[in-house]
Amino acid sequence: MFKFPSKKTENSSSFAEDYLNTLSKVSRKINFNKIDKISRLLSSCYLSGKKIFVCGNGGSASISNHFICDHLKSTSTDTNLLPKIISLSTNVEVITAIANDIKYDEIFSFQLSRLAKQEDCLITISSSGNSKNIVNVIKWAKKNRIKTVSLNGFSGGMADKLSDISINVPCNNYGIVEDLHQSIMHILAQSIRMQNLQNKNFLDINF
Repeated sequence: MFKFPSKKTENSSSFAEDYLNTLSKVSRKINFNKIDKISRLLSSCYLSGKKIFVCGNGGSASISNHFICDHLKSTSTDTNLLPKIISLSTNVEVITAIANDIKYDEIFSFQLSRLAKQEDCLITISSSGNSKNIVNVIKWAKKNRIKTVSLNGFSGGMADKLSDISINVPCNNYGIVEDLHQSIMHILAQSIRMQNLQNKNFLDINF
């Protein structure tokens, strides 16, 4: 079921006010301690040369691919970090081949089984947390000693229950869930970089 507002609105201005007010309220419900746990896990992987795999469907696939941009490039700039990040959502040729020849539910787990090693890390992004291809890849990762992180929405779904670390955005609006998943991705990239700057006097982010 699609999760969108169902109440008719008078105009975009009033809708924007309600949307942003809701986004603000939901953002305060996010578990910041879990963000710190994920930050430490990713930093450890970046320093030790372990690979990070990230995946999602639809809008979450876009966030997964954006994750590579910010973490591979930005996090490594002016630091000693060397992030090794692979999006399982980016190669349409591989995805469609797996979906057509094997099963759509295996598009992520099949790739991970060919690319990952023990102690690597998997990050899944899913509003429902119940997409079969997301649940399958988490299960495969856990069986093969790969650390699992999930960003979820709504009530968290199976991904929330299965993952080693899970951050849930408790909202039924897809847009707000995806906005905050994107924000968490940015927070992780920027905070990890700022903690690892080679020149401690060099600060280029202003709030």
